[in-house]
Formats: sequence, structure tokens, C-alpha cells
Amino acid sequence: MATEQLKPLRRPADYLIAGELGLSGMTRPVKGALAMGRLAKKLGKVGLLLPPRSAGEAALVEGLVVHAVESLDAAHRFLNGEIQLPAVKPDTSSTEETDISVGDFSEIKGQHALRRAVEVAVAGNHKLLMIGPPGAGKSMIAKRIPSIMPAPETEEQLEILSIHSAAGRTIRGERAWGVRPFRSPHHTISDVGLLGGGTIPGPGEISLAHNGVLFLDELPEFKRSALEVLRQPLEDGEVSISRSAGKITLPCAFMLVAAMNPCPCGYLGDSKHECRCSPTQIQRYRSRVSGPLLDRIDLHIDAPALSIAELRSAKPGESSALLRSRIDAAKARQLSRFASATITSNARMTHAHIRQHCQLDSTQGDLLQQAMEQLSLSARAYDRILKVSRTIADLAGSERIESPHLLEAIQYRSLDRKLFY
Repeated sequence: MATEQLKPLRRPADYLIAGELGLSGMTRPVKGALAMGRLAKKLGKVGLLLPPRSAGEAALVEGLVVHAVESLDAAHRFLNGEIQLPAVKPDTSSTEETDISVGDFSEIKGQHALRRAVEVAVAGNHKLLMIGPPGAGKSMIAKRIPSIMPAPETEEQLEILSIHSAAGRTIRGERAWGVRPFRSPHHTISDVGLLGGGTIPGPGEISLAHNGVLFLDELPEFKRSALEVLRQPLEDGEVSISRSAGKITLPCAFMLVAAMNPCPCGYLGDSKHECRCSPTQIQRYRSRVSGPLLDRIDLHIDAPALSIAELRSAKPGESSALLRSRIDAAKARQLSRFASATITSNARMTHAHIRQHCQLDSTQGDLLQQAMEQLSLSARAYDRILKVSRTIADLAGSERIESPHLLEAIQYRSLDRKLFY
């Protein structure tokens, strides 16, 4: 257009045009096609011109006309009005449910208290920390959490697809979209790998876990810097990355699930194994997880080692379907409660929401005050207890928070002080 080689019949400004060009003039797929489609619709563009392998993904956005352009010459002739390009049909293979099995909770033996804590955490989208020796089933339970989470809504699915598309996963053919994301990075991951960034800023693990689960196994083994940068994204549900190439803000509203041993050898408090760690080693190990980060985790639950009788038991536990039915009912109550708000879960309640929906009588207030003083809990922990109490009440189908609900929420906070101070 600058050299007047192109005098288009169609206005290029009406289209969002993106693609990578080979030396032959043929187009190659690009990352982030779905995000481009959502942007084109937001900007009010007539349509979108993309390489064929990217076009079907962008066509998932309703109300947008996407054309597949195989070469620069085809784009030139299309804009000149010399040829017609049919609208691309949505690539529905990206959103079809997959056969990938995440396991079922019925396969887990024992650990009734831990299973209950997981149910509460998923119902209210709370953050969870499991503390126990090796072989207690912490990782096994964490990997089955997606099986009890509600299926993502259409908008949530598009958000998930947009982020994974921007990371280039769809180009590589990674299309496991039937369930919510489950990301389990190794503890050697860098800050950039966890948060996102790079020369050209892109999503990290916390954004790839958006609308799903981020599982951090062996929590104290992660670099301190990596854990500390998690604090703000946990609160805001988004992360801003500034680089010389520009600044981007990515969503990262995930459910954090973490696991750790009680000491370096893992057997502190185990009646069957002797712990050989010194008090100094134990304190140094635990201090790798800071108090401010712990305050942002709603539930801390002990995961004791299983007995031989529990391992031998052939009786199955509650299935994922049964747990999900109770969780769905609790989620429905939250959606009804927050119908006029911008939040959808108890974990995202603001102070105003807490005052409105988490009212306590005088007896319950005294009980909570006593617990706060005895456990030396922070003001942030006070709000966490009320939010978890509201979720437990929702699971019980109660309109008000009752004393048993409050007591259960308090005991999910007691471990942080007992184990870390």
C-alpha cells in the first residue's frame, strides 16, 4: 500500500491481518490465533485474515468472519477483490472432550480428612496446602482434583484456549481441552517459567493454569524468589509482565494446591519411621515457605501416613461423581449469591461481601476471637476463615454460618502456626 502496488477494493483497516511469511510467500501458522480473534471482535473488525492452520482456531469466536490465506499473493488478490475466500468453520477439535483420564477419587484409600478439605477447597475455589510424609497420597489426590471440578463454561473455555494458543500449544497439536487445566511444574522452574515473560513476553505456568489447578509439589524446594512473586497474582488473579518489547497483563485465576513434607526427611511425627532431622534443619526447611505466602493459602491440612489396614482395604471411597454433585450444588448457591457481582466464588469475596454474607452471632464472634488469639493468626487469616466457613455452610445447604462450620474452618488454619512457628 505504501508503494501503491495495492489499491484494495476492500479496506484493509476492516480486517485484522496476521501471519508469518516464508521466503516463498507462503504463510505459516502463528501463536495466539484465538486471542487475535477475540481482539478483532472487540475492535469491531469485519473479519480476520490468518494462515490456514491458525484460522480454524480463531473462528471459534462467535460473530467473526475468518478467512484462511495461504500466501501473500492470495491476501493481495482478496483485498483487491479479485478472489473470494470462504469463511472458515470453527476448529471444534480444540474443544471436544478428550479421553485423557485424570483418575477417580474412589481409587484413594483412607485420608478422609484430606478428602474433605479438598472438597471444601474446590467448592469455594480456595487454596490448599497438604502436609505429610512421602507416600501419604498427596500427589495422587492433587492429580484427581480436575475430576471433581465443574466443566468450564463457554467463556472460561475460550479464555483457556486463548492462553494456550498464545503459548503455542495448539500449533504443536496439544489439544487436551476436555477438562480444566492441571499444571504441575518441577521445583527447579525459573521465575520466568512460573510467572511468564521472556524476550517476547508470553504466559508462564500460572497463566497456563488459569481456570484450573496449579500443583506445586515439594513446595519448600521451589526457589524463594519464585514463591514470593506468586503472592500478588494469588490476590489479583492476573499478572503484569513488563519487558523492553512491551507490557502485557495475563489472567491467572487458578486454584493453588501445594504439598510438602513436615521435615527434610519427611517422617517427623510418623510413628513407624524415625525422624533424624535436627531442630535447626527442620526450622530451616520450614522457613523456606514464608508466613505471608502461608497466610494466602486458605486451608492447611495434615496428610498422615496410611496404615496397613487402610492399604489392604478393598472398600472404595466416595467417587468423583458423588463429590462433584455436592460441589456443583455449592457452586450454584455461590453463583446465585453473587449474581449481581463480578465474582463467582467465595474465595474472591471482598471485605464488603464478607460483611454481607459471613455474619456471625456474638458467641461465634467470641469463638473466632479466642482462636485468633491462641493461634496468633493474622488479619488476613481472619478473612480466610470466614470465607472457608461460608463455603462449608454452602456444602451443608445452610443459609447462615453455624458454629460447626466455623470450627471446621478454624482447624484448617491451625497447622500453619503449629508447624511453622
